[in-house]
Amino acid sequence: MGETVTILITAIGALAIGVFIGRLLLQKVNTKAAQELAEKGKLIMKEAELTAETLKKDKILEAKEKYLQLKSEFEEEVNRKKNQIITNENKLKQKETTLNAQLEKVKRKEAEVDSLKENVEAQLEIVRKRKDDLEKKVDEKVRALEKVAQLSADEARDQLMETLKVEAESNASVLIKDIIDEAKLTGAKEAKKIVIESIQRTATEHAVENCVSIFHIESDDVKGKIIGREGRNIRALEAATGVEIIVDDTPEAIIISGFDPVRREVARLSLHRLVTDGRIHPARIEEIVTKTTQNIEEEIVEIGERTVIDLGIHGLHPELIKLVGRMRFRSSYGQNLLQHSREVARLCATMASELGLNAKRAKRAGLLHDIGKVWPEEPEIPHALLGMELAQKYKEHPEICNAIGAHHDEIEMTSMISPLIQACDAISGARPGARREVMESYIKRLKDLEALALDFDGVNKCYAIQAGRELRVLVDADSVSDTTAGQLSFDISQKIEKDMQYPGQIKVTVIREMRAVNYAK
Repeated sequence: MGETVTILITAIGALAIGVFIGRLLLQKVNTKAAQELAEKGKLIMKEAELTAETLKKDKILEAKEKYLQLKSEFEEEVNRKKNQIITNENKLKQKETTLNAQLEKVKRKEAEVDSLKENVEAQLEIVRKRKDDLEKKVDEKVRALEKVAQLSADEARDQLMETLKVEAESNASVLIKDIIDEAKLTGAKEAKKIVIESIQRTATEHAVENCVSIFHIESDDVKGKIIGREGRNIRALEAATGVEIIVDDTPEAIIISGFDPVRREVARLSLHRLVTDGRIHPARIEEIVTKTTQNIEEEIVEIGERTVIDLGIHGLHPELIKLVGRMRFRSSYGQNLLQHSREVARLCATMASELGLNAKRAKRAGLLHDIGKVWPEEPEIPHALLGMELAQKYKEHPEICNAIGAHHDEIEMTSMISPLIQACDAISGARPGARREVMESYIKRLKDLEALALDFDGVNKCYAIQAGRELRVLVDADSVSDTTAGQLSFDISQKIEKDMQYPGQIKVTVIREMRAVNYAK
């Protein structure tokens, strides 16, 4: 037990001595590390001071360089401004010298003017004195003459003027009469010469259009295909085109009859395509007729464009070009309207050139003078006034508009081109064989017949065929029933009897067709 306590005490003492010695050693180590850190800090401070000093010197040098550069630029700017000021001062001095010299000249001129003014005033004074002396002498002479003639000066002047006036009027009347007589003779000769030369230079062929077209086929076997089973193909073609197809014994030919040239052309081209294709049935016929109608519209535009190019007319509105193309398929009293308008345009240009007028404007007016006849709608005003309104709508020159509207005397003529259009229109229509009055009245009667039937409700299309002896009316199946179709046919026939005059009788055929169409998608 005692030994254990002794060992324990000894261990505790050794531990205390070890702790004391360790703390002494730790304190010594910390002191050394602190000294090393202090020395390192001093070194870093010295390096930082050196770096700062170096940077300070660099910045000072840069600042000095910048200062010297700015100073140099400032001095250069100052010198430039100074030189400019000196230059401006020199210019001002020169201008001042010049102005002083001019001022001296002005002063000298003023002195000269003052001297001249004095001389002029002196001469005017002399003139006034002489004028007064002359007036006194004239008055004395007039009084002396009045005493001799026993007339006052005013009375003598009036008598002299009256005598001269009577003599001048007499001479003028004789001269005017001679001038008028000579002008009449010369004017009539010149007018005849211009008209004859224009007609000779613009001579064209004339062919009166009729109401039938001939479609040639290679073999009569095609006629059976065109007619179809129980005539369904030919009925479909007639219903789609509005013309009459005559298939008779004429070898290798089919006759297309109709008063409208556009319809006849559509029927002819459709037949050509159907025969070439070989597939002829009602559905195919309607498809071909629709495409052909579209092609005819395109051809109308091409015809109009070729016409204006041939005549050298520029800047015409596209709608007017289209109307010009429509003239190809219209006739006036049997005369082709496009050929007539082209001829009028050339005649007008020739006459205008001879008379010293605007030939291009006259040619333009001559081509457009009958555009009112080809307007698709049926207006209530004359074609000349309608054509004038169309020309005004599409910004044509006022002289051209007046010439179009006045060529049948519907309005007053306001330009020299207007009587030219009227004269050339008469010349073109008066050529032997150019026109037939009966044809025009016949076509008008057929158009009136179609328009009468179109006024009834439910009527979609209407075609006058068989030279006006038959009227085919296509109605809407939804609005017209089988029962009312017969009543509609009767009402149209009664309306024709009441409102129209016609030879023989007219057959009214109402066609009602029900179609159900759907699409598989």
